[in-house]
Amino acid sequence: QVQLVESGGGLVQPGGSLRLSCAASGLTFSLYGMNWYRQAPGRERELVAQINSVANSRSYADSVKGRFTISRDNAKNMLYLQMNSLKPDDTAVYYCNVDNYNYWGQGTQVTVSS
Repeated sequence: QVQLVESGGGLVQPGGSLRLSCAASGLTFSLYGMNWYRQAPGRERELVAQINSVANSRSYADSVKGRFTISRDNAKNMLYLQMNSLKPDDTAVYYCNVDNYNYWGQGTQVTVSS
């Protein structure tokens, strides 16, 4: 079955950086677009970034544009989210997702606080 495992979250000060990873298994990873979502307490899940199957198309939420970069390594079945210039509003649980499918990881907590 499809399994997505996120890692790399943690506590970081405002202005800091984190790199999230998502290990995918149980699917032919290189055939699927992938997404990063996030959900903060009391808020709806928000689409943060998307990347197509061959990594030549990316899109970002306005709130993270210019600060976050989504990437993938199809040889390793890995999805990444580089997050720079982090703000307290970026605090959330971050999830990876297979585009157009209801496959989700368990999430990784990102907390931005001084």
